[in-house]
Amino acid sequence: MRLGKVVKSNSHCDYIVQLDDQMDVIHPPQADDYGFGCFVKLEEPGARHWAVGVIYNSQLFNPMFLSNGPRLSSEPDPMFTPDLITDTRTLLGVVLIGSITGKGDRAYGIHGIPRVVVPVNTEVSLMNRNEIHRFHLNDRERPQLCYYSHLLRCGGNFASQLTQQVLKELAESQLFPGAEQRALEILCKELAWKNTMSVMR
Repeated sequence: MRLGKVVKSNSHCDYIVQLDDQMDVIHPPQADDYGFGCFVKLEEPGARHWAVGVIYNSQLFNPMFLSNGPRLSSEPDPMFTPDLITDTRTLLGVVLIGSITGKGDRAYGIHGIPRVVVPVNTEVSLMNRNEIHRFHLNDRERPQLCYYSHLLRCGGNFASQLTQQVLKELAESQLFPGAEQRALEILCKELAWKNTMSVMR
């Protein structure tokens, strides 16, 4: 599912995505379609894959907030006041954690900060279950989680909670077998304990 497009960046691995609304597409994404910790891919369909990221923040942009200008007494007519409809926007913060190389069952993830700069207007879409699974496999078909420390450093003000959310969802998805699944669950519990203790201090 398409969410929106890249509109700017705060750093080499921190991008801002403008969410599509009813003026951009017929069926815009709903609130339940995107959220804290969701995996997304930055790519042009049928062209080039740029990066994989995780949603770490959201902002509601409303230029009418605290505006001292005149107010309308009724709902505006879209035919005559289109500017009043397109002013409000939802922006998503996305931290890049790697990329996917290969196609289909031969695809695998490369974890870390991507070397390339993602262009403005690049399409951003949710990753499905299979894509998330392939991203967490290396070129030898072994599970990997090499972006763990990067996410803790670059995941914004809620980096620790973001990492915990990602680990929890990966553990609940049951994508990994045996020992790898148990290791993921232990890592998730350890981080949850650290987050709890840091709040109590």
